[in-house]
Amino acid sequence: MKKICIIPARMGSSRFPGKPLAKALNIPVIIHIAKRCLLSANLDYVGVATCDEEIKVVCEQHNIPVIMTSDKHERCTDRVSEAIEKLDFKLSSGDFVLMVQGDEILVTPDMIDSVVSDYEKNCSPVVNLVSRIYTAQDHEDPNVVKVVSAPDQRALYFSRAPIPSTYRDKEALIYQQTGLIGFSKKFLKEFSDLPQTPLEKVESIDMLRVLEHGLPLKVVYTDTETVAIDVPSDLERAKKILESDSFVKKYA
Repeated sequence: MKKICIIPARMGSSRFPGKPLAKALNIPVIIHIAKRCLLSANLDYVGVATCDEEIKVVCEQHNIPVIMTSDKHERCTDRVSEAIEKLDFKLSSGDFVLMVQGDEILVTPDMIDSVVSDYEKNCSPVVNLVSRIYTAQDHEDPNVVKVVSAPDQRALYFSRAPIPSTYRDKEALIYQQTGLIGFSKKFLKEFSDLPQTPLEKVESIDMLRVLEHGLPLKVVYTDTETVAIDVPSDLERAKKILESDSFVKKYA
């Protein structure tokens, strides 16, 4: 089974324009992510998919492969799908495509390996890493997508609202969706062709489309804190974590 990792990134974020090239510890965000993905021995290829020449130049300076894609994509999954087609790796329907969104600066090889391992074991068409939430602020933050799941790892719902409720249990385990999502090659293409769904539009969460169409979506849990760079304050928070992060020493 081939295992391909694509990191979609663009400069035009509405909440944080230019964030892929914003720096943490004097290294651009997109380079942190790519280098951390390369630490996983479970991936056959890691590349960045972008429509921006600025990102291409910086990635090439750090020897990161780049696939140039259309600037018309509204969803990162569409950018990944185009990149896979352009790479022409002759993937079979069951080969694995890992999307690591271009703001997941704290991704670790352990996280990647856990998603790959679950896919190899269960062959679910979609596998999404979810990470523990430790603060009430994150639980209530609409920029943080929460997820609730069944004991068998089936995702039940994603929301920007604070779910599950901690009204009766202040110690309830709470998880957020991360931008590490693995697809079978076959389903990545099928997902792009599925019509958008009502709750997907209301919540602005792509993976709800999978659930609303009645399709299986597995989650894999990590207790390691993750911080997606949505706004500039997220970058400042991530910098503090990176200062004591053991993986940084392996590529910085």
